[in-house]
Amino acid sequence: MEMDRRDPLARFRDLFDLPQGLIYLGGHSLGPPPRTMRARAEGLIGREWGKDLVASWNRHDWLELPQRIGARLAPLLGAREDEAIAADSVSLNLFKLLGALLRRAEGRSVVLADEGNFPTDLYMAQGLVRLFEESGATLRLTAPEDFEAALGPDVAVATVSHVDFRTGRMLDMRALTAAARAEGVPLVWDLSHSGGAVDLRLNEDGVEYAVGCGYKYLSGGPGAPGFLYVARECQDALESPLWGWMGHASPFDFATRYRPALGMLRFLAGTPPILSMIALEEGLRAFEGAGMTELRGKSEALGDLFLRLAGERLAEFGVVPASPAEARERGSQVSLRHPDGYALVQALIARGVVGDFRGPDLMRFGLAPLYVRYVDVWNAVEALRLILVNGEHREDRFRARKRVP
Repeated sequence: MEMDRRDPLARFRDLFDLPQGLIYLGGHSLGPPPRTMRARAEGLIGREWGKDLVASWNRHDWLELPQRIGARLAPLLGAREDEAIAADSVSLNLFKLLGALLRRAEGRSVVLADEGNFPTDLYMAQGLVRLFEESGATLRLTAPEDFEAALGPDVAVATVSHVDFRTGRMLDMRALTAAARAEGVPLVWDLSHSGGAVDLRLNEDGVEYAVGCGYKYLSGGPGAPGFLYVARECQDALESPLWGWMGHASPFDFATRYRPALGMLRFLAGTPPILSMIALEEGLRAFEGAGMTELRGKSEALGDLFLRLAGERLAEFGVVPASPAEARERGSQVSLRHPDGYALVQALIARGVVGDFRGPDLMRFGLAPLYVRYVDVWNAVEALRLILVNGEHREDRFRARKRVP
């Protein structure tokens, strides 16, 4: 397509190890490996871990990986290098921030969450409140449209997902952050479905706290470490509720009493998982030279094309869009609804087009701008049309439910 020939990001596709002929629209769930990962892993296993063994903590700066990755990630977040760090998982990082902010709240006891958040966020909030229930802590869940109105003088901390994992709906970060701050409510953003695909400007938008994952658009590998962001001026006033030795001011003094490190280091807990960390670092290397403005522009154009073609080619079969039509209200994902959504996704995968399904009827397609082409969108929609025309999705093999939908 002409759009692919004019794409200033076209060269970045070659940085990823994608199977020949596959249309991969699953980057909103698991990004593909960067080509450099194989050589980096071989070097780690054969030379660093394999030969230098325990000396590698010093010789190859393994201990610096969480901060080094945070510094690489910061430009994608619109943050300063000392405001982000790679650690643990999204769930644990959210628990750390919610717990720290709840503990320091005076006269406030409500943890507020958008019920449209990814379920693990809600589970973490539920577990946290249970730990603090003797202190009067409660959890308040609201519909997405009621979240801002629920910010009030009894709310100790609130959390919300920037991009809805089901529909791709994206919130106005600047406006909602300002509304929360006006009410004196610290707001923790979950950036799992926007980091690496949306032009984030955390500093400009006044964001103080955020978490996110490394295995979706950042291509850090399955189960990659998550990340935390805390604005510089908020870091040393916050105390993580998880006291691990890597968050100690002097971990190798092996002191028996905890003393938190300065800055983002205080949000570390256990020993960093080096194999996973280097995979995430390689994923982030793939972004070098790609401006977030260009990435976001392509993301919006891919989504606009997908929705336009779906309207023209699929509407007659009962396929309806679940994602916002306006690009500024949409993350880097398009979701479509159909009563046979699960079977349609399985039939698409059999044709070499990878998306995924979320109940009850959502077909989700990730549009990672570094490697998804415009022709991929065209061919994906055409493949879905052919499946509907031929009734392929009615075959029993596509209707049998798998453990991971």
